[in-house]
Amino acid sequence: MTQSSSNEQWTERYTGSVMNTFGTPKLVLVKGEGARVTDADGKEYVDLLGGIAVNALGHAHPALVAAVTEQLQTLGHISNFFASAPQVELAERLCRMVGHSVDAAEDTKVFFTNSGAEANEAAFKLTRRTGRTHLVATEGAFHGRTMGALALTSKEAYRAPFEPLPGEVTFVPYGDAEALAAAVTDRTAAVIIEPVQGEAGVVIPPRDYLAQARRITAAAGALLWLDEIQTGIGRTGSWLAFQNDDLCDELPAVPDIVTLAKGLAGGIPIGACVATGAAATLLQPGNHGSTFAGNPIAAAAALAVLDTIEKDGLLEHVAAVGERLAAGLAAEPRITEVRAAGLLIGVDLADGIDSAAVVTAALEAGFILNNPTPNRLRFAPPLVLTDADVDAFLAALPGILDAAQKGAQA
Repeated sequence: MTQSSSNEQWTERYTGSVMNTFGTPKLVLVKGEGARVTDADGKEYVDLLGGIAVNALGHAHPALVAAVTEQLQTLGHISNFFASAPQVELAERLCRMVGHSVDAAEDTKVFFTNSGAEANEAAFKLTRRTGRTHLVATEGAFHGRTMGALALTSKEAYRAPFEPLPGEVTFVPYGDAEALAAAVTDRTAAVIIEPVQGEAGVVIPPRDYLAQARRITAAAGALLWLDEIQTGIGRTGSWLAFQNDDLCDELPAVPDIVTLAKGLAGGIPIGACVATGAAATLLQPGNHGSTFAGNPIAAAAALAVLDTIEKDGLLEHVAAVGERLAAGLAAEPRITEVRAAGLLIGVDLADGIDSAAVVTAALEAGFILNNPTPNRLRFAPPLVLTDADVDAFLAALPGILDAAQKGAQA
């Protein structure tokens, strides 16, 4: 590997050596700092995607670099025959985070994984230990691409090539409590819900939806499983979205299971399945496992992320800078709707504006965007995004939309 190779050279080598599951990469990135990254040709971009909501502290944050470096110099991989201090400290921290609002942190336990999909796989298996097999998921949901997680993901294009998928899953319209009540029976093991749907283009449910889901599942003896893989760890301006009183009428909508990943370790692979109350003891020795999960390095990274969010007041920052970005987006007449929860923001584009063309034009202008659907954009930048980054993007936005429309007409 040489740093002198160009985007074009690296891309040619990528396509010649990496399985084509993601398509041709848009760029080859070589370094980053804060919310900015640089490609192999030396061009800088404002990163408004954050590795799909992963880079909570941005790129090359000193606290994360120091934590990983120190831990690797002290104790690296040890297997799950042994425990480590970072693993235990992180588990205790997550138990307090999830259980705090229900005064039940002492009855909360964690299973660590390497990713969000794996966290959902662990939760899927946990639900089987109830003795029930029926699950209820929501239309528009994304819970991962491994076989169990895929069974809970609604998008037909993701599912069809791999059917039949495991499990007995009923899909109901997202945010529709009546449809949910009709689908949940005394055969239902669990209901899985994203507090805000990210992959669908940032869809926010009615404010009482999670509270109603809690009542419906409790009445049927089913588990309430919240997928906070994208919304957790400060993304919406609170530690967890179900604790965010800007999103929910009744706090807390006490979950039995919360799955986490993405921003948890700021880019170091980790996930967590957190269970409360009786659900916390459903998995027993031998029921599940993972070679790398709970690795001291990933756990130390996660602790550094949590410490930094707390120390630097990033929850308050996310709320403020998210509001600034959302307000600026709403002022653009070619954006017809803005749905914002902290720094998870979705917008709808006016008819005739293709979101893929906007992403291409934005890249040319020096901004990394994401288009989860043909007419929607999703913003999930690092939590350290600055006002200057926001203002730079908003100043460039009219030109980006002009370029996207001209490109479509050419």
